[in-house]
Parts: sequence; structure tokens; C-alpha cells
Amino acid sequence: MPYIDLEAVGVREMLPGTNVRFVHTEKMTLAYWTFEAGAVLPPHSHPHEQVANILEGEFEMTVDGQTRVIQPGMVVHFPPHAEHGGRAITRCRFIDVFSPVREDYR
Repeated sequence: MPYIDLEAVGVREMLPGTNVRFVHTEKMTLAYWTFEAGAVLPPHSHPHEQVANILEGEFEMTVDGQTRVIQPGMVVHFPPHAEHGGRAITRCRFIDVFSPVREDYR
């Protein structure tokens, strides 16, 4: 199906203070996140390549030991196996794209 209504996609709480809607295609996963202010993304890594596009708010992100505050209009690339984590400074919305598909998020 080429058209997906995000409002029809179920919302999941993956971490305290977050919610996300996942869209899976044959070769990638898109994650539409909302983080409430203060919500924490614990440091982790995975074999997937990831690109994050922040749409709203401010998020303090650490990738392989390098920390920056990301804001709307910024894009972050996470190579496979790169350790990353952070915390929402304000309420945030962003989109993550993972390749290949995140089977663990189905």
C-alpha cells in the first residue's frame, strides 16, 4: 500500500516519556517520535544505519562520545554500531529512518 495514514498507525511507548509510531517498508523502518521534556534515551547501539531529522524542540544527543544540542532543521547520521543516546531538553518531535528494517520494532 503506497499511502499510510499515520493517525491510523498504533502509538507505542518505548521508553518513559516517549511515544512513537512505526512505519515499515521492505527495506527500512521510519519512526515518528515524540519525547517529553526530560525524557532520556539510554546509550545503545545497533547494526542498523540511522538518520534522525528533528522537527520540533531541542534534544541533547551524544554519538560516539560527541555531544551536541540538535534543533529543528538538523539531521544526525548514526553509522551502524555507533553508540548513541541523549535527553530531551524540551518536548521534541523527530523522525528516525533505519536501514535495514528494524524487525525488533515490528
